[in-house]
Amino acid sequence: MSSTIKQPRITLVGAGPGDLELITLKGLKAIQNADVILYDALVNEELLKEAPNAKYFFVGKRKGFKALKQDEINKLMVEQAIQHGHVVRLKGGDSFVFGRGYEEIQHAQLFGIPTAVVPGISSSIAVPALAGIPVTHRGISNSFTVITATLSDGSLNPEILQLPHLNGTFVILMGLSKVKEIAEVFVAAGRANESFGIISNGSLSDQQVITSTAEHISSLAEKQKVKAPAIIVIGDVVALSQENETRNLTFLNYN
Repeated sequence: MSSTIKQPRITLVGAGPGDLELITLKGLKAIQNADVILYDALVNEELLKEAPNAKYFFVGKRKGFKALKQDEINKLMVEQAIQHGHVVRLKGGDSFVFGRGYEEIQHAQLFGIPTAVVPGISSSIAVPALAGIPVTHRGISNSFTVITATLSDGSLNPEILQLPHLNGTFVILMGLSKVKEIAEVFVAAGRANESFGIISNGSLSDQQVITSTAEHISSLAEKQKVKAPAIIVIGDVVALSQENETRNLTFLNYN
């Protein structure tokens, strides 16, 4: 009796910002039909229970730690697809927002493996929203900019130096370790009173939100022992989160 050979295919799935329920229906169906799942550090591991018969590989990266290098992830993803069939590459947030997802798709296509992309809810928008901070609001902010805090070598992204000269809301990802440097950029540009917000573990039950000015945000973050993963939001919309506290409004845990 010959065994059935499964055709290799790869689906890139964005798992959302962390809350188990903030994954798309399409993404959930992909997980349930996976033979292999390669998942990142910011993925809610409860999602793996939706594919009890799949093989799992943790390939996450966090500051100062990498389970696998990117080229090793690419190689493993292709090998598992060829050997076992449907590989779901599961990433936090949205795979195309500083997630290197397109690089992985390109690598898979070099081997002729069919690929699909399931967008995820990006933490750059969802996490501020769940903290009561809209990235745009009529009369306050007409635009928003999403930017990573660091380059591949760990240095401060030089584009951040331009932010004090722009309008709108700024959402900075992977920036907690650079918050002092970022705040100093605004202070040096004469915007010491610019509103800063930091949201740690956004969308989860232990979500933490702190707000202050460019001048004081770094010391407050240290005092409050804010931990990664965290998102920095800069702009006048940050003050709206303080209004929510005053009016006892909540944007988290509707159940």
